[in-house]
Amino acid sequence: MRRLSLITAMASAALLFESAVYAQQPAAPAAAPPAPPPPLGAPITLEQAKKVALAAEAEAKKNNWTYAVAIVEPSGALVYFQRMDGTQYGSLNVAIDKATSAALFRRPTATFDAGLRAGSTYLLTLRAANAIPGGLPIVIDDKVVGAIGASGGSGSEDTQVAQAGVAGLK
Repeated sequence: MRRLSLITAMASAALLFESAVYAQQPAAPAAAPPAPPPPLGAPITLEQAKKVALAAEAEAKKNNWTYAVAIVEPSGALVYFQRMDGTQYGSLNVAIDKATSAALFRRPTATFDAGLRAGSTYLLTLRAANAIPGGLPIVIDDKVVGAIGASGGSGSEDTQVAQAGVAGLK
């Protein structure tokens, strides 16, 4: 009986010591806050928006994809929209939503996708935040002048088309 009490006491002490060691571990360093978005510039012009859309369309055609492309100014107001023949109708509003989100938040819509995948479910409460990749801010002289939204394929294809559109201004 005495031996059982001694074993029980030793086991209890080991458990207490083990939990004390875990309690003293240093906290993980806090993640660095994200960089602030670029400042706003003068809204994209119609001619600039057409160049962006034309470059996005060329990328889609090169890959035999059909796309809807929306270009908005920083407020999210639509400046230019085009739908390639054969594009699924659901992509029309998705392209506009992506462009609006990228403009209003001045960041790629893929940022929201990554945040949700990391467990930041509060992002679901942000009005006009679209978590589908394919929306990108359009930046000229380090200022956001608008955004593009591309829809018609997978998220990576949508981003590829949108990136080609943004590159069309350079």
